[in-house]
Amino acid sequence: MTKIAQQRRQGRIRRHRRVRKKVHGTAARPRLAVFRSNKHISVQVIDDDAGTTLAAASTTESDMRSASGSSVEAATKVGELIGERAKAAGIDMVVFDRGGFAFHGRIAAVASAAREAGLEF
Repeated sequence: MTKIAQQRRQGRIRRHRRVRKKVHGTAARPRLAVFRSNKHISVQVIDDDAGTTLAAASTTESDMRSASGSSVEAATKVGELIGERAKAAGIDMVVFDRGGFAFHGRIAAVASAAREAGLEF
């Protein structure tokens, strides 16, 4: 890992810690955590009090594997999928955790697709 890449990663981790000071998932309103890599995007609905993952979706899943997992279209599909899975688990309201990433592009696409699928945040 180059020095610049390491500095970017450390900055994102610092931003994520700052976000996590205020964002906490409970059983009534779990946390919708997003992780974006260069190739894929993954989303989890987490109850921080119990320390459990209630629902998850990712572009690495076999049915989500397409030409590219690093596109806005793929992020939209993941957002729709997490919305459906959260609704199936009985979850209507979540708190959004952008994971230190800017709320733009793929992160915003996941959020808007999850909102359209019926999640409130």
